[in-house]
Amino acid sequence: MSKQIRDYLNSYTDVAPLAFYRIAFGAMMFFSVIRFAAHGWIDKFYIQPIFHFSYYGFSWVKPLGFYTYLLFIICGISAICVAIGYKYRLAIILFFLSFTYIELMDKTYYLNHYYFISMVSFVMIFLPANTICSVDAKQKNVLFRNTVPRYTIDILKVLLAIVYIYAGLFKLNTDWLLHAMPLKIWLPSKAGLPIIGALLGKIWVAYAFSWFGAIYDLGIVFFLLYKRTRLFGFLIVVVFHVLTRILFPIGIFPFVMIISSLIFFSPSFHRNVLQKIMVFFGSKTLSDQSLNSEHVAILNETTKPLAKYTPVVLGVFITIQLLLPFRYLCYPNELFWTEEGYRFSWRVMLMEKAGYAEFTVNDIETGQFKMVDNSEFLTRFQEKQMAFQPDFILQYAHFLHDYYQKKGMIDPEVKVDCHVALNGRLSQQYIDPNINLAKQYESFKPKTWILPFNHTIEGF
Repeated sequence: MSKQIRDYLNSYTDVAPLAFYRIAFGAMMFFSVIRFAAHGWIDKFYIQPIFHFSYYGFSWVKPLGFYTYLLFIICGISAICVAIGYKYRLAIILFFLSFTYIELMDKTYYLNHYYFISMVSFVMIFLPANTICSVDAKQKNVLFRNTVPRYTIDILKVLLAIVYIYAGLFKLNTDWLLHAMPLKIWLPSKAGLPIIGALLGKIWVAYAFSWFGAIYDLGIVFFLLYKRTRLFGFLIVVVFHVLTRILFPIGIFPFVMIISSLIFFSPSFHRNVLQKIMVFFGSKTLSDQSLNSEHVAILNETTKPLAKYTPVVLGVFITIQLLLPFRYLCYPNELFWTEEGYRFSWRVMLMEKAGYAEFTVNDIETGQFKMVDNSEFLTRFQEKQMAFQPDFILQYAHFLHDYYQKKGMIDPEVKVDCHVALNGRLSQQYIDPNINLAKQYESFKPKTWILPFNHTIEGF
């Protein structure tokens, strides 16, 4: 290990930004769980549906029936315990496991920001975020200290940088920049909004939003990194995400990104905020110890296990996050069409895709034939998502095979007549209609039964 790396890993900084992030993250996640339950989505998304689309390798993750409510209760309680710093390590582990389990139950509801929350909560397991402004510190369950290894705060900045820069990088394609797609489709539908609605139907506005979105994502981290531009950068963050929240129904993600961006602000800013929080909850002081050589020696001794293993774990984790979005390069066909390697890559709102899928089930031996009514097995939203995503189509085909086999068919063939439209183009046949999908199996190999895309999208 080089001297520069050792020096960096042994350097310390004020814990205040990390403590503030813990409080803010836990509070946001708690209210997110409350919001989810209040809308009735637990029952609608996880209990009512007959069938759930699982992630490859996670078919064992299933909704728990009525006990799914208990899973959300655990998630919400652990989130509030993270916020107040009560049994923090156990709380953040429980939150990570429960939240991630919830997201794995059905990929129909996949969103980039859910993946971001799982990433952050995993990283926070290894961070000493409860050394001040926490129940643990007050009860002396952890060593009270005002400084932590610098990398424990920097890694949160790195995670944000990955989200923003990759989101910007992947906007550098011809559909987004040269054709303003899919914003050219989406924005006119918001023409009824007050004040800005009249502009949203204009073509130049779609292009302006597309180009600004790419520039924003690529550059905002650098504005936040430097003190002279930080406040201006944060104002842009607020405007951008508030506008995004007005235009698109993406839940609490804009607020998560706004609050997360505060991690770039100085420790003194976070100490002032923490002091106000402490006063609000009845505490009048926030210790302000100075960092000296003796303190560093104590920290080095008490955090030796942390210093030994945590940087390696987090380094491997970050490396995976840097490489994972580029796995699409292992596949030969158009990414937006096949979606092979699309998820977990920070491709945010890059395509408008709609499809129609009509399944037939045929048993050659018995002569039985069935035209499938998808609404018999899927919710409206599940059917919509299934109709243009090949892994959904394949998984559903296997479900139909097993279902009708139990109904008396010997070995039914499952075929689909599927047409898909991408980013305003005319729809075209998506899946080879002659392929028996019941004999095709999910893997990391390219799906040869997806028909070729008739167009070219240049760029990342």
